[in-house]
Amino acid sequence: LFRSGKTVTLQILAQGLSDAGVPVFCADVKGDLSGIAAPGAPNEKMLARAQSMGLTLNPMAAPTVFWDLFGEQGHPIRATVSEMGPLLLSRILELNDVQEGVLSVVFRAADEEGLLLLDLKDLRAALTYAVDHAKELSAQYGNMSPTTIATIQRKLLVLEDQGGANIFGEPALQLSDLMRVDGSGRGFVSVLAANKLISTPRLYATFLLWLMSEMFEELPEVGDPEKPRLVFFFDEAHLLFRDAPSSLLEKVEQVVRLIRSKGVGVYFVTQNPADIPDTVLGQLGNRIQHALRAYTPAEQRGLKAASESFRPNPAFDTAEAIQGLGVGEALVSVLDEKGAPTVVQKTLIRPPVSRLGPITPAERTGVIGQSPVRGLYDETKDRESAFEMLQARAKAAEAAVAEAEQPDPRGRDERWENQRGEPERRPAARPSNRQGMGEAFAKSMLRTIGSQVGRELIRGVLGGLMGSSRPARRRR
Repeated sequence: LFRSGKTVTLQILAQGLSDAGVPVFCADVKGDLSGIAAPGAPNEKMLARAQSMGLTLNPMAAPTVFWDLFGEQGHPIRATVSEMGPLLLSRILELNDVQEGVLSVVFRAADEEGLLLLDLKDLRAALTYAVDHAKELSAQYGNMSPTTIATIQRKLLVLEDQGGANIFGEPALQLSDLMRVDGSGRGFVSVLAANKLISTPRLYATFLLWLMSEMFEELPEVGDPEKPRLVFFFDEAHLLFRDAPSSLLEKVEQVVRLIRSKGVGVYFVTQNPADIPDTVLGQLGNRIQHALRAYTPAEQRGLKAASESFRPNPAFDTAEAIQGLGVGEALVSVLDEKGAPTVVQKTLIRPPVSRLGPITPAERTGVIGQSPVRGLYDETKDRESAFEMLQARAKAAEAAVAEAEQPDPRGRDERWENQRGEPERRPAARPSNRQGMGEAFAKSMLRTIGSQVGRELIRGVLGGLMGSSRPARRRR
């Protein structure tokens, strides 16, 4: 979906898919999309347009679940730090290559030690451990500067100030809760409240990319199903590719190319096709283009890119048609039976049957109260993980040191006697075999690493752990 009018088109597509029994996930960047949860109230213009298209408007809401990473306008939606992985987390924190490498070492050390990284306090604890043992870790994994780790810690603080602490933790999102249908067989539309989230564009884009990659990694292959298991709308998709390194773009292309075999459809919603790299754009089959205006050189380049992304129609000039589109009009191209794009066609966008515009806070509260996932994610759970484990080790080490420093209850001047009753010098104190937490922990880690030569943990395409190394989620 491209350019102005895309929010209404997204709403119509989402409700149409829902009516066909297909669950939908989409982000509500401006708040307007929340109207899909309430029946529409068509005005005269909408009724006239529907009549001209041979349609009858029956106002109806779509079954809706509201989500919010900050837990304010919907159910909290979370991911664990381990699931997010160092690659995506580095993008959220805007780390450079060196800092990303150090963060990857911290993740690897935590993996080897069995330290679960669930929330940001777990990651801070792991970073503190890395600072205290930079020398040992550098010998094993390469140079790790405490200054670099300190920089990562400061950027974590900035993320927390932006509300990022609410995003990481448990209970983590279960993908099955995005793939629900109601009693009448209609798919639920999961709407992510993003009007606050969009103020931190990298966090917004990276979180949605993580969610898409989770679908790719978790869902089984289904071949070519009759209809999708889920359709994912990625609004403001240009934020995903802005300043993205080539390595990340390659991963995105891989996910977009292969996720269809998991029964997931993906729509990128943005201002212009030029916002999306050609390697990704080439994977997209169905295209809807609203009007573009081209006054500046940059806008003219965008218009050219938009027109050239369609298969030409001999009946009209695509570039001129894009500039001449009115309200509720669009150019459309879809895939035919053989999977080839059809020639571009002009079309009218039908009026929505749900509300055009946002719902009220009271209406949102009512929808949340009747949600099928009510009570499943609303309370944070904090099980034992890296923070608690390292804290327990520190307390055990302190207790051991305190015990070792206790004075001998017999006093320094007391003499031992041998069997003959003669005084005997006390044997010289043997060096203590007790180790500080840092030394014991480091040696334990090195022993573990040594015993696990040849066993590598496999990370997913975008950093999440796969297989048994992924932190276990609590299934319901």
